[in-house]
Amino acid sequence: MKKNGIIFLIGVAIFFAIGFITSEMRAKRIPEFKKGDLAPEFTLPSSSGKDFTLSKVLGKKALVLFFYPKDFSPGCTTEVCTFRDAYEVFREAGAEVVGVSSDSVETHQKFIKEHGLPYLLLSDAKGEVRKLYRIKRSAGVFPGRETFVIDKKGAIQYSFSSQFDIKKHIEEAKKIVKEISGN
Repeated sequence: MKKNGIIFLIGVAIFFAIGFITSEMRAKRIPEFKKGDLAPEFTLPSSSGKDFTLSKVLGKKALVLFFYPKDFSPGCTTEVCTFRDAYEVFREAGAEVVGVSSDSVETHQKFIKEHGLPYLLLSDAKGEVRKLYRIKRSAGVFPGRETFVIDKKGAIQYSFSSQFDIKKHIEEAKKIVKEISGN
C-alpha cells in the first residue's frame, strides 16, 4: 500500500510540474494584446463598495491592472503586499494600481484590512473581465496571474504573465510606468 501511495504522489507531482512548466512557457509567449491596443472597457464591483469603471480613471492617470488568483493564498499575498510597498512609486509616476480576482467584495475588504492595502480590489466573480483580457488558466486549473500597464489614453503599454515570478510583475510595471510618465 505504501508503494502505491508514493507512486500516486509522484504522478500528481509530475502532473502539476508539467502544467506549471507549460504555464511559464506561455508566460514568455507573444502577448495576446500588442503594445498600443486599447484596453477593453469594463465595470466591476470594488472593495470600496462602489463600481469601478475603467473609462472613469483613464484620461486622468495611467493604470496598473493586475489579475491574481485568490485572496489570502501565499503567492497572491506576496503580490498584493509587494504592490502595496511600491504603491507610492506608482502614484508619484501618475498611475493608479488596481487588483482583480474572482473573490467577493467582502473577502477583498478583509484582505485589504489584514494587509493594509491602499488600492482597490475588484470582484470579477463570473470571470467576465478575465476573459475580456484573455487571461489564461495556469496548468489548466488555476486562474492566471497577469499584469497590464495602461496609459492615460487607454492603450496597453505592457503586459506580463507569470504564475511564479511574482515580484517581476511589480518591477516591470514600475519600469514601464516611469517610462510612460517620463520619470
